Amino acid sequence: MRQIAIYGKGGIGKSTISSNLSAALHEMGHTVMQVGCDPKRDSTRILAEGKFIPAVLEEHREQLRIGKDEYAINLKNIVFKSPGGIYLVEAGGPEPGIGCAGRGVLTALQILKDLKAFSTYNIDVAIYDVLGDVVCGGFSMPIREGFAEEIYLICSGGFMSIYAANNIARAVQRLAKRGDAGLAGIICNSNGDEAFEHAFIPAFAKRLGTPFVQFVPRSPVIQACELGGRPVVEYAPDSQEAEIFRNLAKAIIENDSRVIPTPINDLAELETMYRQCLVKDKK
Repeated sequence: MRQIAIYGKGGIGKSTISSNLSAALHEMGHTVMQVGCDPKRDSTRILAEGKFIPAVLEEHREQLRIGKDEYAINLKNIVFKSPGGIYLVEAGGPEPGIGCAGRGVLTALQILKDLKAFSTYNIDVAIYDVLGDVVCGGFSMPIREGFAEEIYLICSGGFMSIYAANNIARAVQRLAKRGDAGLAGIICNSNGDEAFEHAFIPAFAKRLGTPFVQFVPRSPVIQACELGGRPVVEYAPDSQEAEIFRNLAKAIIENDSRVIPTPINDLAELETMYRQCLVKDKK
């Protein structure tokens, strides 16, 4: 089974990319499970026709409340099949003001593993959509505990998304030395400044020592699909955007690159690299 983690700054479009990637992989014939690792539990909404599904931690708390443990959880109450045929899971989070969200994600992943969810549904590809602004110890757990072996970073041309991606690369550098996980590539989810993004993000990927995998444009078609609660390959199968996500899925399936990245440790160097490219773009 391929285990792929999608990391990036909050609001950068991780769930959009993850959901459309899951749908494109399913269209290719793979059995896919998307696991939302964000306490907001909104990762799978696009695949579930705009609906929110119950979270693993909610069901776990209910079992604890009645004096039972995780082994009393029925997989049917935490794994849901989308209308398109993709298996959906939301880890969920702790009750507001109590506990660590990252630890909660790890608990949910461990429950899936203990209940043999992946083998029960014969999953070929698991996609983990992980909140990763700061890569706190909790949110690095999918990498640290071996759930995610291939890590893709999502960024746009905005400096803070680059800054976040570089920080995540630093965490991957540290954790990859302990196991089999590695950085597999960077995906650009455009914020609209395409000329700059085409110039800077492949150069940034090269600086980290990882492939630049795919450019996803800012598009009203993608936004319409999000509002419609459907992935692009289902909602607009003949569109250019659907072909982009099919290309992304093909590129990821064919990508066997797993590197220990070489992040930029000096913020001034990152700022200078960004500024120089910005100046060239404006000339």
